[in-house]
Amino acid sequence: MALKTGNRHQTTFLPACVEEFVGEDDPVRVYDAFIDALVLEELGIRIDPRKVGNSPYDPVSMLKLLVYGYSYGWRSSRKLERALHHNLSFIWLTGGLKPDHKTIANFRRNNKKALKNALKQCARLCIKLGLIDGNTLFIDGTKIRGSSSINKTKSKRYWEKQLGEIDSRIEILFKECEGVDQEESGSLIKVNQDLKKAENLREKIKSALSKMEKEGKTKVNVTDPDSINFKGRQGSHSGYNGQITTDEKNGLIVNADVVNESNDLNQFSNQVEQANEVLLKPCSQACADAGYSKVDNLKETVENGINVIVPSQQQAIHSPKENPFDKEKFRYNKNQNQYICPERKVLEYSHYSKTKKQILYRFKKKIPCINCQHWGVCTTSQRGRSIIRLFNEDVKELLEKRYDSEEGQAVYKKRKEKVEAVFGHIKRTLNGSTFLVRGLESVKAEFSIFATCYNVTRMITLQGGTISLVKQLKAISPRE
Repeated sequence: MALKTGNRHQTTFLPACVEEFVGEDDPVRVYDAFIDALVLEELGIRIDPRKVGNSPYDPVSMLKLLVYGYSYGWRSSRKLERALHHNLSFIWLTGGLKPDHKTIANFRRNNKKALKNALKQCARLCIKLGLIDGNTLFIDGTKIRGSSSINKTKSKRYWEKQLGEIDSRIEILFKECEGVDQEESGSLIKVNQDLKKAENLREKIKSALSKMEKEGKTKVNVTDPDSINFKGRQGSHSGYNGQITTDEKNGLIVNADVVNESNDLNQFSNQVEQANEVLLKPCSQACADAGYSKVDNLKETVENGINVIVPSQQQAIHSPKENPFDKEKFRYNKNQNQYICPERKVLEYSHYSKTKKQILYRFKKKIPCINCQHWGVCTTSQRGRSIIRLFNEDVKELLEKRYDSEEGQAVYKKRKEKVEAVFGHIKRTLNGSTFLVRGLESVKAEFSIFATCYNVTRMITLQGGTISLVKQLKAISPRE
């Protein structure tokens, strides 16, 4: 049987023109047209043609390289450098430019703002193309590991002890240096290297201790002081909390953010506000799961006239046990500022807590509860039954009613398919289960690249393929 074999000396192996390296329907052409459609000034990239010195690489080409590389799941600057030498689509995308890994890493480090703004402009391009309506938004968060070990998260006392030991070690190394100079024996290079490492570690610990003092933290990670410790399905890790806001129409990402908080309780209003800034208009309604159910935070969005669909922690339980003495069974009398129990006994105002932002109601005397036939079921407290009412209890009741409504349930059912699928794509397809960079601002920039890659992939599908989308992007490109 004849075999198909290749010929490395075949002169027509590659086209004579780089433009012919990829076909018209190759997805790389979408990334090329997409970056060309962005406005450099809005990204925060400014090119000065009068600048003297060695010519820098074209920032547009560098941005194309990063975004397209992340779409492959290739984030390492060394992998991207190799791709520029061996991968035809990368060679075509940059026009044959071959920056080294240091140049690629420096561009990513020095252009965090541009990388974050790329997603904002991507969302606005989707609005122009009719892919985002901005009426209903879905918000969700996920924990992503950072580029640091949880074992490097220690208390202030631990790091102060380590700092003392390092100072002692540095003094010993200085003495070794002097001894090597006098006796002219041993390796001065090795001692100097050890000294440099010790001094660098000392500066890291000092910086971490300073951050702890400023922010009032009890623990800090010396490798990445901005990261937090969290518990996930794979155990406890050091990392960040990624936040995504998607649009109802096609599930495209409107906004992506990263916070260093272990839960989502304080994020809802902030994420809605950021998304509205991208949309250049307020959305009509926003939906999230019970992880965002902090009433004080949700109140801000409700007061802005936005319909909020967020279940309370109790509503999130799939099959709650029916209790005839739940708080909901007690009737609140607003005029008298008191609660009426199912047995028509009155629980009066007792006191309030400014820190917890709640009010306590109870019987003036414990006799009504002790003598009640339901004592032991309704409550087992010797002091009698008490009811806690939040300062914003009216808002809580309003949100619970909206969630339980037919319209609220219909919106909430869409949440999983519109926002949770995004995290699966980022973590599995884009290899985004861990961050490559360190520091909150750097992590935000990298997460924005993930979100941009997801949107571009969805745009190709929604707009009928590569050729069609490229034509549409070129039609609205400021450089065409």
